[in-house]
Amino acid sequence: MALVIKTIYVLSDFTLYHSCLANTKTRRSERAFANATYEKTFKIFCLVDVLLSFQHDGLDLWLTDDTIKAVILDMLGGNGTPPTTLDWAMAEMMRNPRIMKKAQDEVRRVFDDKLGYVDESNIDELKYLKSIIKEALRLHPPVPLLLPRKCTKKCEIDGYEIPVDTKIIVNAWAISRDPKYWENPDCFEPERFLDDLVQVDYKGNHFEYIPFGAGRRICPAISLGIANVELPLAMLLYHFDWMLPHGMKHNEMDMTEEFGASAKRAKDLYVVPVIKRPLLPVPPFK
Repeated sequence: MALVIKTIYVLSDFTLYHSCLANTKTRRSERAFANATYEKTFKIFCLVDVLLSFQHDGLDLWLTDDTIKAVILDMLGGNGTPPTTLDWAMAEMMRNPRIMKKAQDEVRRVFDDKLGYVDESNIDELKYLKSIIKEALRLHPPVPLLLPRKCTKKCEIDGYEIPVDTKIIVNAWAISRDPKYWENPDCFEPERFLDDLVQVDYKGNHFEYIPFGAGRRICPAISLGIANVELPLAMLLYHFDWMLPHGMKHNEMDMTEEFGASAKRAKDLYVVPVIKRPLLPVPPFK
């Protein structure tokens, strides 16, 4: 996360940013001059190359340098929360071997009929995997304190008068562990989201479960964030079995959270992979 923050800080410096962009443009021109067919034969581009192509390839959509900067900042600004959720999901499954095995059985059953790799085509069939991610988001919301709101009218909460224009910070972490709304709130139980009678989702319509916020200021990248957890997690479960190092017991794992804007693990998760499904070459993207 420190690298992300540092990168955003550097990109926020317009002078340095435009200097880096100018260097990228120069290198791009040199490559094109050295090989006139470069743009047609080289099929894999970096993000900046793709964005710059909108300026030079006569496309209908024109992107200014500032627009390119904004796109890059958007990409970097939200890339810390999916790894946090992935980390917690793996940690909770390592502490609960039954859940780990059930998730692995599901992923391998769905993708064993494939060519030995996980892709996005059948992700929607992984109901239990999705429930694990939902439960990880409930127990460990990546942003425990939502973005500040402002009170639009005078109200009273638990005997306290809240004036108009008071800054309000919603504690999503506490809400998602409130026994008033959740049975066994401190336990990792993905099955709670498989109950047909419990139609709770993270789209902001159920205020007892708001890992992405709610209302007009809800996270705009929910779909992207979830996809960036589902696919890597499915791949980890499909290709590997997992062990704790040095004979550590499951109940000896340190599950302490680190206090901050993002509720990461206080200590890194160390696990040992054991290959169960070899990594095969993925067919080229069409």
